[in-house]
Amino acid sequence: MKITEVAQLESVKNPHNVDVRKVFEAPDTSAVVITLKPGESLKKHVTPVAVFFYVLEGTGVVETGEERQSVGRDSVVESPAMIAHTWKNESNAVVRILVVKILTTGKGKDTRLR
Repeated sequence: MKITEVAQLESVKNPHNVDVRKVFEAPDTSAVVITLKPGESLKKHVTPVAVFFYVLEGTGVVETGEERQSVGRDSVVESPAMIAHTWKNESNAVVRILVVKILTTGKGKDTRLR
């Protein structure tokens, strides 16, 4: 059994300049925890793989494609590959989001762009 204490991990450098901690890496899945302080946001971007977000703490605003929604704790948001998306913290409290990237189709085919 491997146990990872997220608070003990170092934040990885990223283009969004926010706290991102890599919590899991495997050939078919990758997971990070993003912490957004009040007023922080991710730059709108596209990922070449499907992603799902699980809100661990707080309430953030997610934009996927043309949709925009306020999303709170214990909610899951699906984001398909190749669709622009972003998260914003428009609240006065911290927002923490688990981001899981699905790197294969489930049939062993890698979905990452090369």
